[in-house]
Amino acid sequence: MKRASYAGEEYWGRPVPGLGDPAATLLVVGLAPAAHGGNRTGRVFTGDRSGDWVFAAMHRAGYANQPTSTSADDGLRLLGAYVAAAVRCAPPANKPTPVERDACLPYLAREIEVLESLRVVVVLGRFAYDAVTGLLGVRPRPSFGHGVEVELADGRTIICSYHPSQQNTFTGKLTEEMFDAVFTRARLLTG
Repeated sequence: MKRASYAGEEYWGRPVPGLGDPAATLLVVGLAPAAHGGNRTGRVFTGDRSGDWVFAAMHRAGYANQPTSTSADDGLRLLGAYVAAAVRCAPPANKPTPVERDACLPYLAREIEVLESLRVVVVLGRFAYDAVTGLLGVRPRPSFGHGVEVELADGRTIICSYHPSQQNTFTGKLTEEMFDAVFTRARLLTG
């Protein structure tokens, strides 16, 4: 159902692909497109509050040419970075299931495969962490926590962050400083 503020807009309403630099050294993986964000715009993390946090932090760390993304044609360019989601469609009640995640994993697997320069994966939330570590066969799997790093045998690193949802940002569970620390660490590891 369309939000009143977007009543006059045409919604994308299809699976939302990842986007970014094909030579990316950083991959950011989120949960799923927001009902009135990526589901509306057709671009992951675009036009919603979580995306406001993601692109602002990426901009401060030098991974994006601008701090906001409101539409698919707003001029956003990612610099050495790529963003994707574990689930490609807006899930009912914003709660994707493991079945939906598993159905979408081949798309994320293919994106990881073609990002030949990839060195760091930032996962936004436990759901994304479970998807990425399962996909990459991480065993044993360390417990998820903000700032937790998992070094992979191939030299790549997974960095965990709480998801920048309003539930986390409005309550202070995730602060701008905490989020920036994740991207500062990613920048240090990607060079």
